[in-house]
Amino acid sequence: MGGAWSRSTGETSLEVISPHTEQAIARVAAATEPDIDAAVLAAREAITVGPWARTSPAERITAVRSLATSYESRQPDIARAITESIGAPAAFARRAQVGLPLMMMRAFCDVAQHVPWREERIGLYGKTIHLRREPVGVVAAVVAWNMPQFLIITKLVPALLAGCSVVVKPAQEAPLDALLLAEAIADSDLPPGVVSVLNGDASVGRHLVAHPGVDKVSFTGSTAAGKAVAAACAPNLTRVGLELGGKSAAIVLADADPENVASGIRTASLSNSGQICNALTRILVPAARQHEYIDALAAEMAGLTIGDPALDETQVGPLVTRRQQRRVREYIDSAHAEGARAVLGGSDMPPGIDRGWYVRPTLFAEVHNSMRIAREEIFGPVLSVIAYRDTDEAIDIANDSDYGLAGSVWTGDIDQGLAVADRVRTGTFGVNEGYTMDPLAPFGGVKASGYGRELGREGIEGYLDTKSVSVDTPPIRQPIPHNRTHHHQ
Repeated sequence: MGGAWSRSTGETSLEVISPHTEQAIARVAAATEPDIDAAVLAAREAITVGPWARTSPAERITAVRSLATSYESRQPDIARAITESIGAPAAFARRAQVGLPLMMMRAFCDVAQHVPWREERIGLYGKTIHLRREPVGVVAAVVAWNMPQFLIITKLVPALLAGCSVVVKPAQEAPLDALLLAEAIADSDLPPGVVSVLNGDASVGRHLVAHPGVDKVSFTGSTAAGKAVAAACAPNLTRVGLELGGKSAAIVLADADPENVASGIRTASLSNSGQICNALTRILVPAARQHEYIDALAAEMAGLTIGDPALDETQVGPLVTRRQQRRVREYIDSAHAEGARAVLGGSDMPPGIDRGWYVRPTLFAEVHNSMRIAREEIFGPVLSVIAYRDTDEAIDIANDSDYGLAGSVWTGDIDQGLAVADRVRTGTFGVNEGYTMDPLAPFGGVKASGYGRELGREGIEGYLDTKSVSVDTPPIRQPIPHNRTHHHQ
C-alpha cells in the first residue's frame, strides 16, 4: 500500500477457491476502512507534495516502461495465478489475460507521446489561449474478475501516464494476480504512494468509491453494480467512468460463409468460458439459411475441449464460482421453459467431469428477442440464434436491447458491413470479427453498458482535466520623444 507492503489493520481475509477442484488454494488479507483511508491519503500526497507531482509526461512514460519490464518477468506466475483463481484456460491466460496487458502498457506509452499536453489557440478577441492538460487527481480503479489484469492495466496505466495516483481494488475472486502486479509495481521506478493495491470484498469497494478523497472512479462490472457506484459518487460529485454489461449481437448477412462465421463467433463468444462483457451472444441469421449457420455453430462448439484449465489443450474451463454456475444453468432452464430449441449442450455437467463449476457450451435456436436468454447478460458459454427476414429487421433486433457495448456484422461486402455498423447503436463494432480490443482504439458502451472510454488516446484523456489560460497582451505604446518642440503660430 502506498509503495510499501503493509499488514492489514484487521483480521478479515479472503479465501481463494479453485473453480476446477472446488478446493481452497490461498488466503489473502482483506483491507479495512482505515487501510483504505491511508491509501487514499498516500495517493493524495503523491500528487501534491511527492515527486510524482513534478514529473513531466516524458518522465511518466519512462516510469511506466520500467513497470512493463518488471511485469514481463512475472508473466508466467501471473498467468498461472489467473488460471488457478478463475479457471481461465492456460493458453488463453498467457495470451489474453497477461500477454495483452503487457502489450497495452507499451502501446499506451507510445500513445502518450502524442497527447497534446500543452497547446495554444488564438481566441475570438485576439487573446492567446494556453491549454494545459492536467491530471484529475486520485483515481479509484475497481475491476471485475473475468479479465483481472487486462481490466486493471487499462485503468492503471492511462491514469499514471496522465499524472494521477491510483488505488486499485481487484475483484475478491481474483486477488492473487493483483498481488503479483503489486510486486512488479514495487520493483519499478514508480515512486511511493502513487499506486496502492487493496484486496477485499464488496464493502472495500463501496468505501473506496464513496471516499471524499477520490477524484475519479473507474469501474468495470455488472450494470446493477455500476448503478450503485454512480449513486455512491454523486454526493461528492466524483466523476465516474463505467464499463458495464453487454448483450451483443452478431448480424450475419446472407453472403457470409457459415464456417467462417462459426469459427469467428467461437473466438469472440466462448473464450474465457463465455465470461466476456463484449461477447457476441445473440447470433442473428437470415431465416432462409438459418439451418446452415446453426449446423456450423453446433459443429464448432461440439469440437471444443472442456476440462482442466491448467492443460494447454483446454479451450473451455469452469465458471468462476458455484454461484455463477447456478446462474448460467438457470438461464438454460428458462430457455427451455420459454420454448427455445436446444441444439447442443444443456445444464448438466460435461461428459467425464464430476467436479468443478463447469457448464457445457450450449446453443439455442428458435429464440425470440423477448426471451430472457436474449435480453439478459448470462456471462457463460450460452449462445442464442435468432432468425430475421431482412437486414432492416436484423438491425431492429440488434438495437432492441438495454445494452450497447459491442456488436458485429459478417459479410463478404465490406461497404455493406460498414453501412450496417452505422445503424447499430453500440460503443464498439466489428466487421467480420468479434470486436477486437485494440490499444489504439477507444472502447466503451452506450445505454446500460455504461459511459466513458478506455484504450486509445481517449483512454488517457479520461484522466485529464483541461485548463485554459487566457493572456491579454498589453498594447505596445510608442515612446514620446523628449526633443520635440512645440511652436505657436
